[in-house]
Amino acid sequence: MSRSRSRSPLRAAVAVLAAAAFTLVACGGGGAATDAADAGAPVAGGTLRFAVSSDQGCVDPQQVGSNDSIYSLRQIVDSLTDQDPGTGELRPWLATAWESAPDAKSYTFTLREGVTFSDGTPLDAAAVKANFDRVPQIGARGTLPRGYLAGYSGTTVESPTRFTVSFQQPNVQFLQGTSTHSLGILSPATVAKSDDERCAAVVGSGPFTITSYTKNASLVLAKRTGYAWGSALFAHPGEAYLDSIEFRIVPESGVRTGSLQSDEVDAIGSIGQQDEALLTDAGAQLLARPNPGLAFGIGFNQSKPIVGDPAVRRALSLAIDRRDIVGTVYTSQTKAATSVLSSTTPSYADDSATLGFDLEKAKATLQAAGWVPGPDGIRAKGGQRLTVTVTFAANAGTNKPTLELIQQQVKAAGIDLQIQEVQIAQVSVVQQSGDFTAFWGNLTRADPDILRSSFSTAGANYYRIPDSPLEPLLRAQAGETDPAKRTAIVDQAQKTLVAQGFYVPVVELTTVLGTSAKVHGITFDASSRIQLHDAWKSA
Repeated sequence: MSRSRSRSPLRAAVAVLAAAAFTLVACGGGGAATDAADAGAPVAGGTLRFAVSSDQGCVDPQQVGSNDSIYSLRQIVDSLTDQDPGTGELRPWLATAWESAPDAKSYTFTLREGVTFSDGTPLDAAAVKANFDRVPQIGARGTLPRGYLAGYSGTTVESPTRFTVSFQQPNVQFLQGTSTHSLGILSPATVAKSDDERCAAVVGSGPFTITSYTKNASLVLAKRTGYAWGSALFAHPGEAYLDSIEFRIVPESGVRTGSLQSDEVDAIGSIGQQDEALLTDAGAQLLARPNPGLAFGIGFNQSKPIVGDPAVRRALSLAIDRRDIVGTVYTSQTKAATSVLSSTTPSYADDSATLGFDLEKAKATLQAAGWVPGPDGIRAKGGQRLTVTVTFAANAGTNKPTLELIQQQVKAAGIDLQIQEVQIAQVSVVQQSGDFTAFWGNLTRADPDILRSSFSTAGANYYRIPDSPLEPLLRAQAGETDPAKRTAIVDQAQKTLVAQGFYVPVVELTTVLGTSAKVHGITFDASSRIQLHDAWKSA
């Protein structure tokens, strides 16, 4: 397999920017996510039973953003590149080589030969073009891949194995985007379907295929016979070890934990703090990796006057005790947010001094802005009560208890925080409609361009952010090919977001899985999503 080559410093830039201090933690059972050392030779066969907390209601990798759904759908598609979780370097997968133009406006790829989708059609340059041409047309659920192809002007097919992707303006982050599930390549027949049809069934080229899907109940995958084009980062070539994988939707944390303890399932996601000791005492393995990208926090719809007031946003941030939240709700591997970006994100900049807990300053900020305490302690201004409704979805078991604790904390400053839950499948629809005041969530990506895709006025702009000094920073980093200069711009963007209160980061997401001691070879990719090609079970 040939190594990638480049006509510019972009390949080095991607590696340097992504080489953050990623860590992998394993406890209980003595295993790690790549724990083949003590387990002996891998054994082929068997079914891995995996319980997750939620289902986004869609099986199209290009239309999902919830980790619970990504765990399964990452297994059915291959990407052009893969990103080394330790170094950030991009490695070959479907593409054996790639070249970037000096101005970062075009990228030329050479594909492997002989790759096919599970419906038998070839995965060639024309298939990649069909995927990229379709991405800008995907509706509300396609925010992530559309962001990676921002400014897309077309793909030119030069041969069945060679093509060039072009953009209207420099797009430095695109190469890293090619390693994500969001730009995983689907069959042309799938691409031609409507968004809703694709949510019901898709065809990819990955090491597993979908055999059945029951919304909010289960998704079953089967090994792809003849698979022979895995990522350069896979531990072994050829087919996956497991015969099948069964993902079960089990919303209750205690039920998932009990199922693992009783051997009803082999692995579980969304570990709650109360489950940590129970699992380790039972000999289970806890596999953990911090997620890069946008930290869990509150984004504000600034078309709503009450949160259009910067004093409200800043006071809310000051009234949140992040350390208390982490210690009360989350597992021991979790960190309080110290910036809009998680600390494992390339170009992360520590802004913890601005994000400290200061209840008295929160009160003073509101008082100075005319928000006066009422008889019950909740502030009001001009007859309007200081009530902020935060919308969330239960795609992580920690979401609701976190918001309930924040509700208690900010009440001390005179803020009435109300919590509103929506179905996971409705998140993008609600955000697009603007029918919310504030939204709790996060986005995982191992590239700082997650800031542009989340907050740029030129993008989806779900938060209805007005034109501000933030916008030129977001645009500038997207076209800056010098790693050091790009990092400096991203630093300014993070500080601007916090200073303006456009987003209130609270806690960094850490992916924590519980697995049986019989499970081996589960690995995390650079975005802390799981890869199961090398996973296997011992007797």
